[in-house]
Amino acid sequence: MNKMDFIAVAKRVFSIEAQAVALLADRLDNSFADAVERILSSNGRVIVCGMGKSGIIGKKIAATLASTGTPSFFMHPGEAYHGDLGMVTADDIFVAISNSGETDEVLKLIPFLKDNGNYLVAFTGNSTSTLAKAAHSHLDIGVPEEACPLKLAPTSSTTATLAMGDALAVTLMKARDFRPESFARFHPGGSLGRRLLSKVEDEMITSKLPLVSEEAQVLEVIKAISFGSLGLAIVTLTDGWGLVTDGDIRRAIECHGNEVFNKTAADLMTRHPSKVSVGTRIEDAILLMDKHNITSLLVFQDERLVGVFKK
Repeated sequence: MNKMDFIAVAKRVFSIEAQAVALLADRLDNSFADAVERILSSNGRVIVCGMGKSGIIGKKIAATLASTGTPSFFMHPGEAYHGDLGMVTADDIFVAISNSGETDEVLKLIPFLKDNGNYLVAFTGNSTSTLAKAAHSHLDIGVPEEACPLKLAPTSSTTATLAMGDALAVTLMKARDFRPESFARFHPGGSLGRRLLSKVEDEMITSKLPLVSEEAQVLEVIKAISFGSLGLAIVTLTDGWGLVTDGDIRRAIECHGNEVFNKTAADLMTRHPSKVSVGTRIEDAILLMDKHNITSLLVFQDERLVGVFKK
């Protein structure tokens, strides 16, 4: 095989798997809607279970559900059969994944689930399988063919399973009116979590604030900018505040040349610079900075300057 052959094989995989996912839409029926309604009305968790490759996909589905407003976790069928079923309450929804619908480790759990009163959702590619028939809701993940040239390794079928799991999670998100703020609560370590959950006081600079008077000469202003390492100097006024940035200094030099050194902070500053109060979300602060095309905000508590927030 040459390089072009490699690319041709990859394109064929994309084509086969894309077709497999596209065909899922035609097989959606009331079972899907029933599963969504039952999950929404449940006071329990969604427990996802699968063996082998189905289990790996199941872990991702459980993680997606958990991070988008549906409490969920993955349970290995082998561990479930040897004690982990003790974690399953009657209120829990059980999602069992098996392309064949005949995976022995999964089928062994059915008697317990029936006795425990759990609602069972089955992901299978065979609507006449044992698992499909035992389920309250059957979601058809059957595919015309695997992308694997030997038709052995799960490829199209695992992609279809993943897509069905995403469809379930996204539908639940829409039904719950799940918002960015909710997503951020479950992802506090991400950039979205930072912007939506953190406040300006969590990240503002409070030490070495570069303060100058309005009469300060340009050299003094430059020294203050260097001292604070914030790219700005804060000008204290009798009736408020001003701001001189390093950009203001550069523009003044371009405009006035050497005469700039006869100027004062009052000559160069921006009066009444943008500011926020303690308690402002970082998201709102960033939106304000984007609106005014600036990179810094003064932070106040009541009328007292307490810090500088930088993008």
